[in-house]
Amino acid sequence: MPKYKLKTHKGAQKRLHVTGSGKLMRTKGGKSHLRRKKEARTKRLYGEMLPVAPSDEKRLRKLIPYGV
Repeated sequence: MPKYKLKTHKGAQKRLHVTGSGKLMRTKGGKSHLRRKKEARTKRLYGEMLPVAPSDEKRLRKLIPYGV
């Protein structure tokens, strides 16, 4: 048991979500502005969460040590 606590990266905490089964989910980028000229279908797809790529998962899990 370590005698110190690890700090959570607050930017990662706001952008990533850990599911009940332990998967790491992310939102899509580019949904905050310049949406008027995008198709309705494209704007609908911004709402869904996507799983993090396996190549990035190990690196991102270190930023959220307690799975917030």
